[in-house]
Amino acid sequence: MRHVWLEAPLSRDRRAAAAGADGFLGAFDCHVWQRGPYGGVGEFVSRLVLEQGRSALVERHQVELLSAVRDLQPEMTWAGEAVAALDVADVQIRFHPARRTRHLAYGIGEFVAAWAAGRRAPASVMFDRVDQADATTVELIDTLLRRVEPRRLRLYVGGASLPAALATTIAGYARSVTPPPGPAPETPDADELHSPTRHDERADELAATGEWSWQLGAIPYHRERGTRPATDGADALRTALRLSLHSGFYEHAVRLAEHGRRLVTPASDLRNWWAFTTMLATALTALERPAEAVGLYDHARQVTDEPKIHLSAAYSTAMLHARHLPAPDQDLAAARTWLERALALAERLDDPRERTVTTVFQRQGLALLDSRAGDHAAALRTVEDGIARLTETLEPGERPQDRARLVHNRAQLRLALGDPARALADLDAVIAQDPQNAEYYVDRAALHRATGHLRDAIADYGTAIRLGPHIPEAYYNRAETHTDLGEPEAARADLDRTLELVPDHLDALVNRAGLHLDGGELKLAERDARAGLRLSPDQPHLLCVLGLVQSERGRLPEAEALLTRAVEHAPELPTTWTNRATVRFERGDTPGAIADLDRAIALDPDPVALYNRGLAHRRLGDQAAAAEDFARALATVPGPDPELRTELLREQAGCTTPAP
Repeated sequence: MRHVWLEAPLSRDRRAAAAGADGFLGAFDCHVWQRGPYGGVGEFVSRLVLEQGRSALVERHQVELLSAVRDLQPEMTWAGEAVAALDVADVQIRFHPARRTRHLAYGIGEFVAAWAAGRRAPASVMFDRVDQADATTVELIDTLLRRVEPRRLRLYVGGASLPAALATTIAGYARSVTPPPGPAPETPDADELHSPTRHDERADELAATGEWSWQLGAIPYHRERGTRPATDGADALRTALRLSLHSGFYEHAVRLAEHGRRLVTPASDLRNWWAFTTMLATALTALERPAEAVGLYDHARQVTDEPKIHLSAAYSTAMLHARHLPAPDQDLAAARTWLERALALAERLDDPRERTVTTVFQRQGLALLDSRAGDHAAALRTVEDGIARLTETLEPGERPQDRARLVHNRAQLRLALGDPARALADLDAVIAQDPQNAEYYVDRAALHRATGHLRDAIADYGTAIRLGPHIPEAYYNRAETHTDLGEPEAARADLDRTLELVPDHLDALVNRAGLHLDGGELKLAERDARAGLRLSPDQPHLLCVLGLVQSERGRLPEAEALLTRAVEHAPELPTTWTNRATVRFERGDTPGAIADLDRAIALDPDPVALYNRGLAHRRLGDQAAAAEDFARALATVPGPDPELRTELLREQAGCTTPAP
């Protein structure tokens, strides 16, 4: 087989020369077997960061920049929070969700867009061989095409056959895919052949640079084709696989694991074969392909009798049944059976310390199953026993993330058992032990919000967004908290970010449509309502928004029809009845309005609904019923707001005089 020779990217001299040509910043090779995930675009981003140094813009995006482009770490030693997050990732026990790369792309896109907006002159850049790029690179280029103003930074994308989604973005935004004048990435002569020895030498040269990204691309590529593929090649692929998995680069992890499994067998190298197999299963699970992971563990049990492999496969199979397989394949009874098998194997481990720690963590699976079954008390006993056994077994300060995970589990169970104060104390302890885990801040923020400590919740959501980074759920929940605080502009900004990250986030569309309506932005309210109704045609809140928009425009029959649909699909929601009552009142159907308000008040005696029904009774001349509604509204707890209270008192006083 002929090997494609992968040359280093453009030299600094050639890159500088390109940058001087009409604002052309250079051409960057995106081939995945060069620098792995974010190859090419990572080099471009590095250039921008090095140009700026420690600027406010770089500081603001430090986590996503270093998470995607680890080669920046020697230049960003000042970025303590981001560097600490990377150090944690290297020994982490939790894996990033697959969607995290989308969040990284969002933040880096924001960074590049801000950089481009601050330039005095326009620039251009070329990304080549994108058809051979990793999914992370394609995702980031797509984000840049959508977010960066082409008059500020023109992006050229080259490749023999671009991914369909990226080609659509390019066409939609009228960006050229034709390379600009200037140097392109070096492409060696296709007839040039290189010996395995030369591949060894090239891998050695790249390893000597100490640059992180070569470990994910060119080094394993050349080691696999060198003189010792089954040893050096397998080891290089395993290193690249571990780094990719811990970074959340799951598409590349699958690619690396499959290459590794072609080099070794259980008979030739059980250690590496099992590493490739179990890490492949983890990557497939993260990519929502759990059935394939189950198949890998089934096969492992067939081809080896190694007890530790059977133990790990049993536990992993249990978790796939408990957490990841879709219905109806998810099977909690099967999960418990596999857990019991894993625990029995753990009891046979020779090392008593290893036996204790392994058993503790596998029993957390039993706690999960008990909690799923509603027996939170039993689950809590299991977790507390595990915490006590780890305290006895481990040295002080040893495995802080492992300890934090158990305390986090205890916090969730204490909250489920109605003990928020102790749950909060646990979350405080968890964050002290593992301060780089964004998930813990999201959980603590939710608890702060539930107990009325809204400013504390805002602070924790902000930390989660910074560390995550750009977690849509944190933006969405912070938006709701801002709404609770009466801060609609801040809420709208967070909902904008949520929907930039997840355009089909239905709840965010619902809430933003409502904010637009409250702010009198009828076109924007209608846009969001219609976008949400395309996702969920009978969503009652969006039907209400669209109905009220039509009402504001004087289209009362259309408004009532929409609100009737809302009532039919959500008769348990008082707002659907209240909104239809308002339109019926405007159309002169006062009895119909009163009937709707009767239903709304029976569900929730809200002072606004009582006020409106009082007005309707006055229109019909029923002063006594009107006065009773106004009095009830005034007596509600916590009571009407000051403006409504003034209106109620005025209307109540008017009930002593017959209505005209």
